Amino acid sequence: MSSTASNTSTASNTSTASAASTTTDYDLIVIGGGPVGENVADYATKQGARVAIVESELVGGECSYWACMPSKALLRSGNAIRAAKRLPGAREAITGDIEAGAVLARRDEFVSDWRDDGQVEWLAAAGIDLIRGFGTLTGAGRVSVDGRNYSARAVALATGSVAVVPQIPGLAEARPWGTREITSADHVPQSLIILGGGVAGVEMAFAFAALGSRITVLSRGSLLGREEPFAGELVANALAAEGVDVRIGVSLTRVDRGGDGNVAVTLDSGDTLHASEMLVATGRKPAILGLGLEGLGIDPKLPVDDTMRVDGADWLYAVGDVNGRSLLTHQGKYQARAAGEAIAARLRGAPVHDAAWGRHVATADHAAVPRVIFSDPEVAAVGLTERQAREADAEVSTVEYDLGKVAGAALHADGYAGRAKLVIDEARGVLVGATFVGQDVAELVHSATVAIVGEVPLDRLWHAVPSYPTMSEVWLRLLETYRSERAAL
Repeated sequence: MSSTASNTSTASNTSTASAASTTTDYDLIVIGGGPVGENVADYATKQGARVAIVESELVGGECSYWACMPSKALLRSGNAIRAAKRLPGAREAITGDIEAGAVLARRDEFVSDWRDDGQVEWLAAAGIDLIRGFGTLTGAGRVSVDGRNYSARAVALATGSVAVVPQIPGLAEARPWGTREITSADHVPQSLIILGGGVAGVEMAFAFAALGSRITVLSRGSLLGREEPFAGELVANALAAEGVDVRIGVSLTRVDRGGDGNVAVTLDSGDTLHASEMLVATGRKPAILGLGLEGLGIDPKLPVDDTMRVDGADWLYAVGDVNGRSLLTHQGKYQARAAGEAIAARLRGAPVHDAAWGRHVATADHAAVPRVIFSDPEVAAVGLTERQAREADAEVSTVEYDLGKVAGAALHADGYAGRAKLVIDEARGVLVGATFVGQDVAELVHSATVAIVGEVPLDRLWHAVPSYPTMSEVWLRLLETYRSERAAL
């Protein structure tokens, strides 16, 4: 993250606020120094606000050190090897196995060896004060940080989310890995049981299978159940092809760690599985513990308007995962850009553009959220699935196409397997959802995001000509299929 903005604050600009200060006044205090908190602070500072960030761990947050960055670094080498094996000539050049130590070392570089010096330097350059410690709300515009008290005209909560750990007998005592432990692991376990078929579970199954672990994935429902059904099916098939034991529709009754250090997992079928380690990846929830919300009569669900201002507390904002709207880093940063400028505008009495799609709102949260799962095949989607659109009572039609039949995909990899789907609001003649599954489809999702956010009519979208031969030609094939199917009605 970088900024050329200068600080307009009259307060001293140090990387860490002095512990000797008992009270420091700011226009805005942001609790949480991850990507979301950094963006709230940056965008407010650029508009002239005096801002401090409170952070109890590493500046840069979960995404930088234990989620987005390390997980993708762990995945990339395996994905590259699998891609090469799909191309004659390239596959013959692969003569050995992945060097796990080199992959872990590259991961360490991307997380700066879990040091936040660079992020702290960026805060100082951006004119944002850093207060180290755990922040708790003690009143309107008042924050206590490990016994030091600060006041501000506004406070923004950007504390992110924490892992959800299911209540299974013996699980806590067995000391399983969570997503933090697996993305920062210093070794590759011989075998690994993964509990959870969501994004983190699927991605780590691919990453550690490529690094040499024997993987078992246990999921109560279908893999990637929030996406279109074919996404989970294609990913499950790909995992099986990698030798991963994928078990759907199973529950755990007990977990134990033996004296030999191995984990034993008992299933509801009565079967017992054994592994060197176990990863629990069963979702996340907003991190609100210890913030002091209940003592101030603030709803812990933190309902917010589209400027991220908390209902009933005009001085308080909740941005990113903590408000529960969309637990994705890029979406939290989008909210942060809107919130930072909205806060600054309100503090100086300037107009706030809070109508839909205005400068100070996060309208896209409601119907245009893009997401990518870096499995192999990748899953890239935006907006609503067919099920979600129908539940919203939209007049929906859908169209699907085999990505492997697109010339650009066939050239990209031999035996290319993938699928694309559009969800269309017939009443308005626009897209409301799109899903792409296949190797390297992540770059397709932004075009769909633009089409949905811009509400581009399908008749106009027809004139967006895809370059040949690229995978983007799937847009033409989807629209051709849609026209043909509509004509047949």
